[in-house]
Amino acid sequence: MSNMSFLEKLLDGAKVEWKRLGDVSKKITSGGTPQTGVPEYWEGGTIPWMSSGEVNLETVYRTENFITDIGLKNSSAKVVPKNSLVIALAGQGKTRGKVARIRIDLTTNQSLASITVKEDVVNSDYLYHFLKTQYENLRQISSGSGTRGGLNLQIISNYKFPLPCPENPKKSLEIQAEIVRILETFTELTTELTAELGKRKKQFHYYRNQVLSFKEGEVEWKMLGELAENLDSKRKPITSGLRDAGEIPYYGASGIVDYVKDYIFDGDFLLVSEDGANLLARNTPIAFSISGKTWVNNHAHVLKFDTYAERRYVEYYLNSIDLTPYISGAAQPKLNKKNLESISIPNPSLEEKERIVATLDKFDALTNSSIEGLPREIELRQKQYEFYRDLLLSFPTLDSEVMV
Repeated sequence: MSNMSFLEKLLDGAKVEWKRLGDVSKKITSGGTPQTGVPEYWEGGTIPWMSSGEVNLETVYRTENFITDIGLKNSSAKVVPKNSLVIALAGQGKTRGKVARIRIDLTTNQSLASITVKEDVVNSDYLYHFLKTQYENLRQISSGSGTRGGLNLQIISNYKFPLPCPENPKKSLEIQAEIVRILETFTELTTELTAELGKRKKQFHYYRNQVLSFKEGEVEWKMLGELAENLDSKRKPITSGLRDAGEIPYYGASGIVDYVKDYIFDGDFLLVSEDGANLLARNTPIAFSISGKTWVNNHAHVLKFDTYAERRYVEYYLNSIDLTPYISGAAQPKLNKKNLESISIPNPSLEEKERIVATLDKFDALTNSSIEGLPREIELRQKQYEFYRDLLLSFPTLDSEVMV
């Protein structure tokens, strides 16, 4: 069935008009941030305050930070009613242009625009799903240029979306609700799988820590420098403007940064972050294996081991322990070569390492693998959602109709 035949059946002869967001909204506004240096604006606060990064939650039930009544009164922050939408006006990396729906009353910072729609005209969840399809377009029309561009309230207010059957609000809302019902079937399943994945990861971390814990005197301990060959001297950073695009992974402190034409390493190695905030935050693993032809810059240490089991064993162990004692610098955390090689590692027999690694690899595949286990299932469900979302929201229009 073609996109149009599916839509035609759903619309049942109803017309579709492209409307400005400003014309169907009660209010479109931005927020504010109370002065962080004033304790009484934040301490003991009970009013949820949403930061730009939290737009990535997509559906917001809680916020990390809270402000007080006096903080609200002495800032540009405004209370946004639940079931409104928020769009990131600015933000680092890929944040700008992302949309989220809020399920609680909250306030936002100045880099988020909130949209409170007229419920008798628009289903906010319908608008949410549509705006998710507009991410790239919203970024393209952002004021400014490159990654430092930004959206503003005028752009948001003038942005157009497809409203089915506007002359009959009751029928329009029924059509919108049916589209939402179909799409929510996929998002709910993805949410359930993601929650289950979170539980599995906690189980994995607990079990990993258990099998890598040894009683005093049970095994000998060696410094990491005794277990691996350090190849840092072979690293070579290349500024982005001088890299020749290709298919070879170019690695940094937290993983692949780019793809280039040439390589400096060929084989199996363990990379360990040398610097960056993630050394303390541990949002992603600080030790990770690489294979094949690769290029590594000077933000990741390169270690070579004799066997797969020894490499993976050290990888699991480094990701399980607190490395704070080995890290220097607070503003710019760094794990230098000397400190890295001084990390004490429990060193059981090779047979025991092989047993531990085989067990953890199976668990790891279920929780982290992109080709099997829950991550793969979540990826497939997300693709299903995107397919049906595009199918249900691909209304006919000229490109100029949706541009500001």
